[in-house]
Amino acid sequence: MKILSNDEIRSLEQHAAERGETGVGDQIANAGMLTAREIAARWDPSVPVSVFAGWGNNGADALSAAANLLDAGYTVTVYLFSIKGKSLSSHTRVLRDALKARTDEALTLHVITGRESFIMPQLTEGDLVVDGLFGSGLTGRMPRVFEQMAQSINDSGAAIVSIDMPSGLLDEDNTGNSVENMIHATLTLAQTAPRLSFVLADYADAVGEWKVMDIGVPADALRAAPFSFFVTRPSAISRLLRPRAPFSSKADYGSALVIAGQTGMYGAAVMAATGALRAGAGKVTVHSAAEGMTVLQTAVPAAMFRADANATHVTDMTGTDRYDAVAVGSGIGTANDTLQALETLLKTNNAAGRPLVIDADALNCIALKPMMLDYVPVLSVLTPHAGEFDRMFGHQESDWQRLEKARSIAAFNKVIIVLKGRFTAIVRPDGKVFFNASGSPAMATPGSGDVLTGVIAALMAQGYKPEKATMLACCIHGVAGQIAAADHGDYGVLATDIADNIGRAIRQIMALSKP
Repeated sequence: MKILSNDEIRSLEQHAAERGETGVGDQIANAGMLTAREIAARWDPSVPVSVFAGWGNNGADALSAAANLLDAGYTVTVYLFSIKGKSLSSHTRVLRDALKARTDEALTLHVITGRESFIMPQLTEGDLVVDGLFGSGLTGRMPRVFEQMAQSINDSGAAIVSIDMPSGLLDEDNTGNSVENMIHATLTLAQTAPRLSFVLADYADAVGEWKVMDIGVPADALRAAPFSFFVTRPSAISRLLRPRAPFSSKADYGSALVIAGQTGMYGAAVMAATGALRAGAGKVTVHSAAEGMTVLQTAVPAAMFRADANATHVTDMTGTDRYDAVAVGSGIGTANDTLQALETLLKTNNAAGRPLVIDADALNCIALKPMMLDYVPVLSVLTPHAGEFDRMFGHQESDWQRLEKARSIAAFNKVIIVLKGRFTAIVRPDGKVFFNASGSPAMATPGSGDVLTGVIAALMAQGYKPEKATMLACCIHGVAGQIAAADHGDYGVLATDIADNIGRAIRQIMALSKP
């Protein structure tokens, strides 16, 4: 699913209208009908509805929704803001007049012109608010009076459905635009396509759950639209997974080396190795501190163990050329000799043109010695969470800034950056970003990222290119987390549960591609 900017969506909608396929009036009618339909599927007609409509076409969408809700048996109060009585768009004016002409006892229409003081209604938790104040019509902050209105609506506890976008939220960069001053939607019904701000954690309180409405933009026009951002769902990547041949052997599925663990951190090595095995690598070897042998051979007997000369932490990362994929970082620490060993690993594989999977403490080592970034092989996969990213590249004020920084680094260094989060962002060197939609809050658990590292390495060992391996791995990892959460709930999932469900997740995703 493409993520588009407000300008890109307006261009598509305008083009559809100019081609005579779906005019603006039809698009508004569709938005109103689909909004009312979604509300009817979630809220009983006994719930009182307050519609806040602005003077632009987002207000027209809201008025159209109000008419449809009245037809469905809801009691609706409309607050239409028409400053000085002359600011309504032509479509909003037509729909206002249509509401005025209705005789429904269930309708109360207030037109606010600014000539008299507006008294905010007393909303409660039992109310439903339809937000059609601004939608995508803003290019900056809302006027202060509407920010205060948004705060009052939010504080009421009422459920809120925002049409197209929560009022006050911008489509991409919201720097200097406080989330506190935006509508906090329970549900956002986006028109045509989601916006980038929907998948950034900073704005989660404003967006709530989001869903896309098809208001009539032709599918071929949407397919042809260029994009930089994309939301990846399991159904979209299912065909990328290759079925196994009946007469294949483990030799056909590559060998993965996982360099992980130190004293007190062997669990990280266990998680990464288990993820790699469950994702189908033909052979998995763990290189770790010598004292970790008993732990690894007991916890993951299917993996081979390669002991470092040092008893407590990794000091030697040579001899990696015999493996099809190498992952490094889970629980290795940042000791000086570990850092030196990592630098050698980077230089050796850079010279050989072999990409690596670089996670956790390997990223922290690079943060301690930033010049090592210059030795990271092309198309290597870096998998930082926000804290690790900021340690490497400096503090970022927002998710938007972090994403833009990641795009810059990925392009300059020709690497893939996996920014982990609810919508994990896979940032490619070509500037395109794929946000993974699978996953669950249950995955916010220690070791989850180590499992992902193992899955990426396993897929690369099996011959998937790094770009595809990261997309597949993030999706598989997320679905495995969802399966684990179904068994253990959002609080009870362990990283081992995620790892143990990797195979089930692959089977579930592959089933989506079958006719």
